[in-house]
Amino acid sequence: MVFAKLRAGMAALAIACLGLGAAPAAAQTDVASQPAVAQTVYRLDTGDQVKMTVYGEDDLSGTYTIDGNGNVQLPLIGEVHAGGLSIIDFQAAVAAKLSKGYLVNPRVSAEVANYRPFTILGEVNKPGEYPYENGMSVLNAVALAGGYTYRADEDSVYIRRKGSANEIELPANDKTLVNPGDTVRVSERIF
Repeated sequence: MVFAKLRAGMAALAIACLGLGAAPAAAQTDVASQPAVAQTVYRLDTGDQVKMTVYGEDDLSGTYTIDGNGNVQLPLIGEVHAGGLSIIDFQAAVAAKLSKGYLVNPRVSAEVANYRPFTILGEVNKPGEYPYENGMSVLNAVALAGGYTYRADEDSVYIRRKGSANEIELPANDKTLVNPGDTVRVSERIF
């Protein structure tokens, strides 16, 4: 009796699995019909803090801030340009500079320790500059700024990306992402 129920359950599971076999084709069609989202590489800039490790050289390792000119002051080798570089390119630049008379075959690892801040202004309770967190949405940014004022337009925000002179209007939801260095403006709603 138990064996018969087990066999019936296995048959039902097999049929369900066969049915799931068709699901990926439908899912592929849905994914294929959606527009592709471009992945961008994070570029270092003024205000970012970089944690750098030079293996076997504890005196050269540490956390460094990128200055207003886009440079990092490192012990032994001095100034290294980082502004506009990816973290991989920055690692290579440091390793190249260290290999010129200082170290033989240096191994350098770097990561962003703290991202440059973003600014939020307009109809929020505490406008100002706030530390960026990876994957931050507009709603997270508004929450950090104490929430909306009673006059705020809660449907959309205006974002000026770092390096751009133009603002773009975007929906104020958890899918709209804020980038380090962005300026987010919450406008007043029209009654």
